[in-house]
Amino acid sequence: MLKLILTGLWVCVVTLGAVYFSVQMSAAPAPVDEEALKKEKQELVKGESVTVPVITNGMVTGYFLGRISFMMDKEKIKDVKLPVTELTTDELFNLLVGNKMVDLSNPGNFDLEKFRSSIKDGMNKKLGDQYVAEVLVEQLDYMSKDDIRNNAAKGGKPPVPKKIVEGTPVGEAKAEGH
Repeated sequence: MLKLILTGLWVCVVTLGAVYFSVQMSAAPAPVDEEALKKEKQELVKGESVTVPVITNGMVTGYFLGRISFMMDKEKIKDVKLPVTELTTDELFNLLVGNKMVDLSNPGNFDLEKFRSSIKDGMNKKLGDQYVAEVLVEQLDYMSKDDIRNNAAKGGKPPVPKKIVEGTPVGEAKAEGH
């Protein structure tokens, strides 16, 4: 009889313990995904294709072709009265014209992270706050003026630009991230 009472008491204690711990675990806050929260607060601002002339010794020697987009803070961008696309174009011109950031003789040594941080810092400085969270480089190519002329002389075939950065189109990059 005593064994039966102790067994029943043991079953009650184990059952109450299991119920208590299951309630505690279900009420525990889910781990917060910081990256997901940060992405929710950001908005994609697509850049337009820009052509920036490369000027050497006072002459145009070629052209940079680029398309750069931004992930920007949704709340802060509402307050911006300036057109963001035009600001982007202006910052690209400031970085690429007269700035030896890209060594055309060796495009493999191009420092993409330095390029991105320069654009991000320049845009944030111009806007006056931390508006730009991330810079997305979709395309950065170079076409020399001689290549353009040679292709035009050979029957008008479009010139093939020299790839400096092989980026992912923003639509595809966003789809991969979700």
